[in-house]
Amino acid sequence: MKKFVAILFSTLFLNGVAHAGWGVSFMTGILSSEGTETENSGSRESEVNTKDLHEAFYGASLYYEAEVNGITYGVDYVPLKLEIGSGSRSDTTSDGNETTSDTGSYSAEANVEHLTTVYANIPTGAGGWYGVLGVHYAEITSDESLPNSTYGDEKVFGAQVGFGLKQDNLKYELSYSDFEDISLNSTSGSSSVEADADALTLKISYGF
Repeated sequence: MKKFVAILFSTLFLNGVAHAGWGVSFMTGILSSEGTETENSGSRESEVNTKDLHEAFYGASLYYEAEVNGITYGVDYVPLKLEIGSGSRSDTTSDGNETTSDTGSYSAEANVEHLTTVYANIPTGAGGWYGVLGVHYAEITSDESLPNSTYGDEKVFGAQVGFGLKQDNLKYELSYSDFEDISLNSTSGSSSVEADADALTLKISYGF
C-alpha cells in the first residue's frame, strides 16, 4: 500500500500539479456486517453462530490531495478506531457426552484500524459535482474474552464509489464501500470467524 501511494504521488508531480493541499473530514454513516462463527470445526460437536449488524458510526480523517488535469487525487487516513461489530453470550456444556467443556462467558468486538483510502474525484459537469472512486486498506483487529483462545488480526482491501459536491473549500460526499471477506482463526485452531462488511458514508471535508 505504501509503495502504491508513493508511485501515485510521484506520477502526479511528474505530470504537474495545479493545486495541492491538506484537509480534514468528518463522517457519519451506517455499517452493515454479516458474520459466522464456527466452534470446534471438524468435530461432531461443531457449532455455528451467525449475527447480522447494522450500526451507526462517526469518525474523522486527515487527507492530502492534488489536482492534475482537472481530476483530484488524494489519500485519506482515519486515525481513530471504528467498531464494526460486537456481541456476547453465555454457554454451558449441553450434556455429559461432550469431550470439551464450553461453559463460560464469551464476548468479542471487531474494529477497523488504520483505514487508508486512495481516491480520485472526477468532475461530472458544471456546478462542482464529481464522482468518487477509491480503494481502501484497513486492519481488522479483534478484542475478545474467550475461555480457551483468542482471534488474530487481518489486513483487508475494499472498493469505494460515490458522488460529491465541491463548493470553495468545502466538499460534501455520499459513498458506498464494500470490503473483501474477513477471515479470522482462533489461536487454538478450533474456531473461526467469517464476515463481510460494507458501509454507506456521508462525509464533509474542509481543505486548507
